[in-house]
Amino acid sequence: AILAASSDAFAPMARRAFVARPSSSLEAARQPIMAGNWKMNPATEADALGLASELSKLLGDETCPVNEDDDMCTEVVVFPPHPFIAKVYEVASDVGITVGAQSVFFEEKGAYTGAVSTSMIKSIGVEYVLCGHSERRSVFNDDDDSINRKVQKVLADGMKAILCIGETKEEYDLGIKEEVCAIQLSKDLYEVTKEQMENVVIAYEPVWAIGTGLVCGSEDANAVHKYLRGVLATLYDQEVANATRIQYGGSVTPDSVDALMAMSDIDGCLVGGASLAADKFGRIINYVRK
Repeated sequence: AILAASSDAFAPMARRAFVARPSSSLEAARQPIMAGNWKMNPATEADALGLASELSKLLGDETCPVNEDDDMCTEVVVFPPHPFIAKVYEVASDVGITVGAQSVFFEEKGAYTGAVSTSMIKSIGVEYVLCGHSERRSVFNDDDDSINRKVQKVLADGMKAILCIGETKEEYDLGIKEEVCAIQLSKDLYEVTKEQMENVVIAYEPVWAIGTGLVCGSEDANAVHKYLRGVLATLYDQEVANATRIQYGGSVTPDSVDALMAMSDIDGCLVGGASLAADKFGRIINYVRK
């Protein structure tokens, strides 16, 4: 019954018959990416600059320098609140940290009070934009159509998207996490081309494991990532499935990062609360490679 319902959800997009293909990515080498989402923190610009400055001193030998020449160095991205982006960029870019924006509106300009356009954030150094974060979905009612329009606008304007997907606690308890993630992935990537997928990172964030104290084990998270590669193979092909980086986001800590990053299909982490403490996030970005 679940599969029948989910197939109906794909029908309006007329992409192709949806059956997730088995996906193996053991032969694929993907650059690790660690991202810190500061959310609505810290309180002042001075605090934001202090956090960025502390973090800039904690980059290890395996994180990407300014002039990176190692395809497997760990890419580090921070997402400060919009008012702090320009100043944080001045600190972070000097050491090779990339700066992103937590959200954006899909229109270029106009009478949209409180909105921010892609051209605005790009002009102050933004390279990545979060699209579809669970808090944008639940608190600000971002639906899959608006998320898809954000993804398309970000890519069209030469930036990169980190597309966040994941199931709620109710959906997890119902045993439909895979179906939920597949529907979100297909809707949010509607009309995104194979070529554009080079600039898309997927972040799997089980909503029930964000700030709740509940834990999604590394092997369970990896199983979902494998499933998502099967979805990507169906929507595009195996090449895209193997090449796309998939992060895990769900209360990542210094204690859990090594086990997560040891998994075959986890290519990085999207970190919330722990990214607000330079020492904790520093440990996460300098995870022990195996």
